[in-house]
Amino acid sequence: MDAIVTAGGIPQPEDPLYTYSNGDAKALIDIAGKPMIQWVLDALGDAKNVDNVIVIGLSPKNNLTCRKPLYYLSNQGRMLANIVAGVNKSLELNRKNKYVLVVSSDIPALKPEMVDWLVDTCMQTQDDLYYGVCTREVMESRFPDSKRTYTKIKDMELCGADIHVSHVRMATEHLDMWEQLMGNRKSPLRQASIIGLSIFFQVIMRSITLDDLVAKVSSRIGIKGRAIQWPHAEACMDVDKPHQLELLRTDLAKQQRRSVVKAKAGLKKMTKVKVAKGPAKKPVSVKKVTMLKVAQTKLKPKPQPKMRRR
Repeated sequence: MDAIVTAGGIPQPEDPLYTYSNGDAKALIDIAGKPMIQWVLDALGDAKNVDNVIVIGLSPKNNLTCRKPLYYLSNQGRMLANIVAGVNKSLELNRKNKYVLVVSSDIPALKPEMVDWLVDTCMQTQDDLYYGVCTREVMESRFPDSKRTYTKIKDMELCGADIHVSHVRMATEHLDMWEQLMGNRKSPLRQASIIGLSIFFQVIMRSITLDDLVAKVSSRIGIKGRAIQWPHAEACMDVDKPHQLELLRTDLAKQQRRSVVKAKAGLKKMTKVKVAKGPAKKPVSVKKVTMLKVAQTKLKPKPQPKMRRR
C-alpha cells in the first residue's frame, strides 16, 4: 500500500507555530534533531505494509530520507487537491492499487508497527474509508498533558487520528463534500452540521453511539465507512500548538537516549562475546590417568629371561 504524506502547510503569522517555522513548512520544524516529517518517514519506511511514499508539498532539496521509494509532488493549494494528486501518483506507480494511506506530517511519534497494525486491521473488510479515532483514556494515559480537544458522544470521548486508509475512488467521488469536511477537520461539530442537522444535534446531545454515527454519516455521504479505534495514542498526537511541540520534543529525545543506551549495551555484549576464549579443557580425571598408565604397561613388551652360560 502506498502512503501519501501531506506536508504543504506553511504557518502564517496568526498560526501558533509561526515563530517555530521560520517561514518554512510546518513539516520541517525541528524535533529532537531532525525535521518533524522525517520521524513520519522513518516509521513508514520501516513498515512492512508500505510500498511507496509520496510527499506532497516538499521537494528533494529538503534532504529527506526513507527506506522505501520516495516521490515528491508540489503543493496543489488545498488539502483535498493534494490528496487527489497523491492518489493519481499512486495509480501511476501501480494501476492495481485499491487503497492508500493518507498520513499527516505532524505525527512524529508514529511507529512502524502502528502503521502495519492499521493496514492489517483495515484490510479485514472492504470499505471505502477507514477513519481513525482515539478515546480520551488512551490518549491521556500516553500523553496526559496533550490538551487535545475531544468530541463527546453517548459512549465515549474521542479525538481524531491523523493517519487513515482510503479507497482510491474516494479521490474522484463526493469531492465537494470532502472539501467541506476537510476544511472543518479541526471541528467535529462543524463536520456533523455539514453532514446533517439531525446528526449534529445527536452529537450535541450525546445521544448517538460511535457505530450509529458512522452508519448515519456513511449513509449521508453514500459510502461504506468504518471507524478504527486506535489502541495507540501516537497516531492522534499531532503538533498544532507550541506546548504539543515541546511535549513531543521531550518525549522523542528521551526515546533517542534510550535507543543509544540500548545500542551501546548491545555493542558491548557483542564485543565481549568476540574476545571471550573458548571453553577451557576439562582436566583429565585421576581415574582416566590410571587407566592410561595401565594400558601403556600392558602394551610394553615383556623382558626376555637371560640365558645362562654353561
